[in-house]
Amino acid sequence: MNNACLRYAFPGALLLMLAAAGVAKPDGDMALLESLDRGMWQLRPTGGTMSTSKICLGKSESLTQIQHSGLACEQFVVRSSANSLTVSYTCAGHGQGLTVIRKETNRIIHIQSQGIRNNAPFSFSAEGRRTGPC
Repeated sequence: MNNACLRYAFPGALLLMLAAAGVAKPDGDMALLESLDRGMWQLRPTGGTMSTSKICLGKSESLTQIQHSGLACEQFVVRSSANSLTVSYTCAGHGQGLTVIRKETNRIIHIQSQGIRNNAPFSFSAEGRRTGPC
Protein backbone atom coordinates (compact mmCIF):
# COMPACT_ATOMS: atom_id res chain seq x y z
CA MET A 1 0.00 0.00 0.00
CA ASN A 2 1.46 3.39 -0.90
CA ASN A 3 1.82 6.36 1.49
CA ALA A 4 -1.19 8.22 0.08
CA CYS A 5 -3.49 5.30 0.85
CA LEU A 6 -2.10 4.96 4.37
CA ARG A 7 -2.58 8.66 5.04
CA TYR A 8 -6.33 8.35 4.39
CA ALA A 9 -6.89 4.80 5.63
CA PHE A 10 -5.58 5.30 9.17
CA PRO A 11 -7.88 8.22 10.18
CA GLY A 12 -10.88 6.42 8.71
CA ALA A 13 -10.04 3.23 10.58
CA LEU A 14 -9.52 5.18 13.79
CA LEU A 15 -12.95 6.82 13.49
CA LEU A 16 -14.58 3.44 12.90
CA MET A 17 -12.86 1.97 15.96
CA LEU A 18 -13.96 4.91 18.15
CA ALA A 19 -17.55 4.62 16.95
CA ALA A 20 -17.54 0.86 17.54
CA ALA A 21 -16.12 1.39 21.02
CA GLY A 22 -19.04 3.67 21.87
CA VAL A 23 -17.04 6.90 22.18
CA ALA A 24 -19.48 8.93 20.06
CA LYS A 25 -22.87 8.49 21.68
CA PRO A 26 -25.97 10.26 20.36
CA ASP A 27 -28.08 11.83 23.08
CA GLY A 28 -25.34 11.16 25.62
CA ASP A 29 -24.99 12.47 29.14
CA MET A 30 -25.15 16.28 29.23
CA ALA A 31 -25.64 16.44 33.02
CA LEU A 32 -22.85 19.02 33.31
CA LEU A 33 -24.98 21.51 31.35
CA GLU A 34 -28.00 20.85 33.55
CA SER A 35 -25.91 21.58 36.66
CA LEU A 36 -25.16 25.17 35.55
CA ASP A 37 -27.11 28.07 37.09
CA ARG A 38 -29.75 29.50 34.76
CA GLY A 39 -29.72 33.20 33.92
CA MET A 40 -27.61 35.71 32.00
CA TRP A 41 -24.07 34.57 31.19
CA GLN A 42 -21.22 36.66 29.83
CA LEU A 43 -18.79 34.94 27.48
CA ARG A 44 -15.40 36.63 27.53
CA PRO A 45 -12.71 35.57 25.01
CA THR A 46 -9.46 34.19 26.39
CA GLY A 47 -7.57 34.79 23.16
CA GLY A 48 -8.31 35.38 19.49
CA THR A 49 -10.70 37.90 17.99
CA MET A 50 -14.05 36.87 19.45
CA SER A 51 -15.85 39.79 21.13
CA THR A 52 -17.48 39.62 24.58
CA SER A 53 -21.06 38.43 24.29
CA LYS A 54 -24.01 37.60 26.52
CA ILE A 55 -26.31 34.63 26.42
CA CYS A 56 -29.45 33.93 28.42
CA LEU A 57 -28.99 30.37 29.57
CA GLY A 58 -32.33 28.67 29.29
CA LYS A 59 -31.59 25.87 26.87
CA SER A 60 -28.14 24.84 28.01
CA GLU A 61 -27.33 22.99 24.76
CA SER A 62 -26.81 26.44 23.17
CA LEU A 63 -23.40 26.54 24.91
CA THR A 64 -22.22 23.58 22.84
CA GLN A 65 -22.81 25.28 19.48
CA ILE A 66 -22.22 29.00 20.01
CA GLN A 67 -21.03 29.56 16.42
CA HIS A 68 -24.17 27.83 15.13
CA SER A 69 -26.71 29.29 17.57
CA GLY A 70 -30.35 28.90 16.68
CA LEU A 71 -29.74 26.01 14.28
CA ALA A 72 -31.09 22.51 14.75
CA CYS A 73 -27.89 20.46 14.81
CA GLU A 74 -27.20 16.80 15.47
CA GLN A 75 -25.07 16.48 18.61
CA PHE A 76 -22.93 13.60 19.85
CA VAL A 77 -21.43 13.43 23.32
CA VAL A 78 -17.82 12.34 22.86
CA ARG A 79 -16.82 12.48 26.54
CA SER A 80 -18.67 13.41 29.70
CA SER A 81 -17.70 13.71 33.35
CA ALA A 82 -18.83 15.75 36.35
CA ASN A 83 -16.59 18.70 35.37
CA SER A 84 -16.01 18.32 31.62
CA LEU A 85 -18.10 17.76 28.51
CA THR A 86 -16.96 17.25 24.91
CA VAL A 87 -19.62 17.48 22.19
CA SER A 88 -19.27 17.05 18.45
CA TYR A 89 -22.09 18.48 16.33
CA THR A 90 -23.14 18.75 12.69
CA CYS A 91 -25.54 21.32 11.27
CA ALA A 92 -26.68 20.10 7.86
CA GLY A 93 -25.63 22.61 5.22
CA HIS A 94 -24.17 25.01 7.79
CA GLY A 95 -21.02 23.31 9.12
CA GLN A 96 -19.90 21.46 12.20
CA GLY A 97 -17.96 21.87 15.41
CA LEU A 98 -16.33 20.31 18.41
CA THR A 99 -16.83 21.99 21.78
CA VAL A 100 -15.20 21.26 25.13
CA ILE A 101 -16.80 22.78 28.24
CA ARG A 102 -14.95 22.64 31.56
CA LYS A 103 -16.86 23.59 34.69
CA GLU A 104 -15.15 25.38 37.58
CA THR A 105 -18.37 26.07 39.48
CA ASN A 106 -22.09 26.25 38.63
CA ARG A 107 -21.43 29.90 37.70
CA ILE A 108 -18.03 29.73 35.91
CA ILE A 109 -17.12 27.64 32.85
CA HIS A 110 -14.41 27.53 30.20
CA ILE A 111 -15.32 26.82 26.58
CA GLN A 112 -13.08 25.79 23.69
CA SER A 113 -14.69 25.32 20.30
CA GLN A 114 -13.52 24.82 16.75
CA GLY A 115 -15.10 23.83 13.48
CA ILE A 116 -16.46 25.12 10.18
CA ARG A 117 -19.05 27.89 9.77
CA ASN A 118 -20.05 29.46 6.43
CA ASN A 119 -17.33 27.40 4.71
CA ALA A 120 -14.63 28.95 6.91
CA PRO A 121 -12.83 27.56 9.94
CA PHE A 122 -13.35 28.99 13.42
CA SER A 123 -11.62 28.43 16.73
CA PHE A 124 -12.12 30.21 20.03
CA SER A 125 -11.70 29.94 23.78
CA ALA A 126 -13.90 31.80 26.24
CA GLU A 127 -14.68 32.03 29.91
CA GLY A 128 -18.36 32.04 30.82
CA ARG A 129 -19.64 33.67 34.02
CA ARG A 130 -23.19 33.94 35.26
CA THR A 131 -23.92 37.65 35.76
CA GLY A 132 -27.55 37.69 36.91
CA PRO A 133 -31.12 36.99 35.81
CA CYS A 134 -32.19 37.20 32.16
